[in-house]
Formats: sequence, structure tokens, C-alpha cells
Amino acid sequence: MDQILNKVGGYWFSNRANKEISSVGDDINSLSNSIEDGAKWLVNKLKGKMQKPLPDLLKEHDLPVGIFPRDATNYEFNEETGKLAVFIPSICEVGYKDSSVVRFFTTVTAYLEKGKLSDIDGIKTKVLIWAKVTSISTEGSKVYFNTGVKKTRTRASYEVLRAGVCVDKF
Repeated sequence: MDQILNKVGGYWFSNRANKEISSVGDDINSLSNSIEDGAKWLVNKLKGKMQKPLPDLLKEHDLPVGIFPRDATNYEFNEETGKLAVFIPSICEVGYKDSSVVRFFTTVTAYLEKGKLSDIDGIKTKVLIWAKVTSISTEGSKVYFNTGVKKTRTRASYEVLRAGVCVDKF
């Protein structure tokens, strides 16, 4: 009986230890990505390239300042191609004033032009199910989220920066 209990206990302990070690590895990868994003921002600062805050960039392109979560502070923008990459510390969801919910991956890429984000990768929204957002555009007091179906929302709901709530998967 003792041998059986020892084997079961050893098996349980081994599985538990593997999960803990795997969790530590995930934490190290996450920390590494955050450090890398911060390093890019610091290098740009040291080179003398002062990057305007993301809300200011969005405002200049006639987009609501609250489209991205508050903690999305690091980004890269190529003015020649319009390519935008926004870095978010962890996968998160943001709930907006109009009861809509948008989910963000750790890196969101898109092409930024006046009043529009196109070819988006890294954003989903809840329609009936989670659907990939392919473009976001504005027209007057409306914001359009295109997921294959154009979903109209009020612009005022996206004019306030909101904190993201961490979620497990994108």
C-alpha cells in the first residue's frame, strides 16, 4: 500500500512541478517581451525621436483616442507606409460605454490613414461570437467596426481611455 501511495504522490508531485516550471517560463517570456518593447521606446528616445502619445496620433488621424486600452503606450509608426504596430503588455478586453467589448492581442498591427485603421491584426470584438476586426473607420459621430459585417457604434463611446482587463486567450 505504501508503494502505491508513493507512486501516486510522486506522479502528482511531478505533474504539479511541471506546471509550475511551465508557468515560470511563460512569465519569463512575457517579461522578456515587455522589456523588448520598453527597450525600443528607450532607443527612440535616446536617438532624439520624441514619439507623441498614442492618443495624440489617433486624434491627428481623426480616430477616437480610446480605441486602444490605456496601457497601450508603446507603438511604432512608419509615416511613409502608414504601418502602425501597437504594443500591449498582455492580452486584454476593454468594455466600452455602449456595452461593446473589444479584445486585444499583445501586438496589434494595422495601416493608419485619415479616419481609418485597415488590415488590422490583433483585435476581436464580440458580435454574437468573437470575430476578428479587419478595419475600423469613422464618419462623423459614428465608428464602424468591420468583421465581415459592418458594425456601427457611437464615436462618443470610444473617446475615453479605458483600462484593459487581462484575459487568458485571444
